[in-house]
Amino acid sequence: MSSGEPLTSSEYIRHHLTNLTYGQHADGSWGFAHSAEDISEMGFMSINVDSMFFSVALGVLFLWLFRRVAKSATAGVPGGLQNFVEWVVEFIDDSVRGSFSGRNPLVAPLALTIFVWVTLMNTMDLVPIDYLPFIAGQLGIGHLKIVPSTDPNITFSMALSVFFLVLFYSIKMKGLGGFVGELTLHPFGKWGLPANLFLEGVNLLSKPVSLSLRLFGNMYAGEMIFILIALLPWYAQWTLSLPWAIFHILIVLLQAFIFMTLTIVYLDMAHHVEEH
Repeated sequence: MSSGEPLTSSEYIRHHLTNLTYGQHADGSWGFAHSAEDISEMGFMSINVDSMFFSVALGVLFLWLFRRVAKSATAGVPGGLQNFVEWVVEFIDDSVRGSFSGRNPLVAPLALTIFVWVTLMNTMDLVPIDYLPFIAGQLGIGHLKIVPSTDPNITFSMALSVFFLVLFYSIKMKGLGGFVGELTLHPFGKWGLPANLFLEGVNLLSKPVSLSLRLFGNMYAGEMIFILIALLPWYAQWTLSLPWAIFHILIVLLQAFIFMTLTIVYLDMAHHVEEH
């Protein structure tokens, strides 16, 4: 990208789908990957620097913005930003009240964090596909993916965090025996223990998988369409990119809402002590 040489369509697509990855090369040296082949050689002990940078930066932006509004909030007529933040908080509060029947002060802040953070990460998909990678290329950075939610490492890590909270509260609220009992005694009783364990185990493990893959798949598909539009002549790009971007706003918000709602529902199920 930084060399200025024109890319073929396949090279262009491959370039935009490749993360800026740091890890250990096959010869034992550490550094940034230069191709998808380098990334596969690095294996598990590598890090997608661009995904980490943008996800952390957007998380810091969320914390700074909401903290600033909270510190400057007034009792009178609120300003535009305060009014927007209060609307978001009220929306999250109503969602938690409608989906969570237990009592846990963690759930509402967690739901707010997930919704706003995922929305911000998804919104990066609306930035023109070549702008930031072009700037990065001028600075000597070969690859740059700016949408963290198109990286399965990010979506899986978020889903696993929710999954560990579900396990923690399931054991805390029901006890270890009650949790194990749910996995082994339902729905066919003690005589169907192997089938119970298989069915409940699959149901339990499907939670983080469905959370992560749903977000990743939808955002990856949206990014791919933007990349394909960018390959078209300029007049076709202007014709297609704006309608798709407007429609994609719905996907951006919907995927954040689904991730948040499923998190609330899963935690609500973890707090149910009675048999079902």
